[in-house]
Amino acid sequence: MSGLDIFLDAFFNQKVIDRYLPDILWGMVVTVQAAAAVVVTGILAGLLLAAIRSFHIRPLNWLIVGFVDIFRALPPLVVILIVYFGLPNVGINLSSFAVLWLVLSLVLAAFSEEIFWAGIASIRKGQWEAARSTGLTLAQTLAYIILPQAVRLTVPPLTNRTIAITKNTALGAVIGVPEILMQAQTAQSFSGNATPLLLGSLAYVALFVPVVILGRWLETRFAWDRA
Repeated sequence: MSGLDIFLDAFFNQKVIDRYLPDILWGMVVTVQAAAAVVVTGILAGLLLAAIRSFHIRPLNWLIVGFVDIFRALPPLVVILIVYFGLPNVGINLSSFAVLWLVLSLVLAAFSEEIFWAGIASIRKGQWEAARSTGLTLAQTLAYIILPQAVRLTVPPLTNRTIAITKNTALGAVIGVPEILMQAQTAQSFSGNATPLLLGSLAYVALFVPVVILGRWLETRFAWDRA
């Protein structure tokens, strides 16, 4: 066999593709489910925490800042392993999918809270005062005046952070979540061929390149005029 034949057999083996492509496709479904759940939960939780922080209740703010600092500092893999192997010792048993969703949601919530808070803090104090002078409560001012502006400002950094976090769904392979990487590694082990890993790589490209393109469009769509 020539070098090219060896390469093609190792990475483009048709028999291996036919056998394991359905597994990779199922891994894509699981990855999409996990990523969607993480994005929805993480962003909403971060927005809620930033809104609560706006009321300047000191004990709550300390807790929020502590939570954010911890989950921004810890590597997600470390947290996943601690939760997955630690919680059963105190009687809490979660599925591997639930652990992946919970941890990545908390990590995204920590980053998105800081992003939303930066957006809220960037709104001039005069807008708060003007809204309050019209009779709006603090909560109404936040909901109707401040947050619409702050959210628009935070779209570019929030989009980038969300993409980075959702790619961490690959960490689910460590605890047995049947996402793309787990399926590819399992198929590679059984087949003794690298083709499943290539299929997994192509699956990630198929999933996340459109997400990156969407993120770029959102950044342009929600960018403030700087003229």
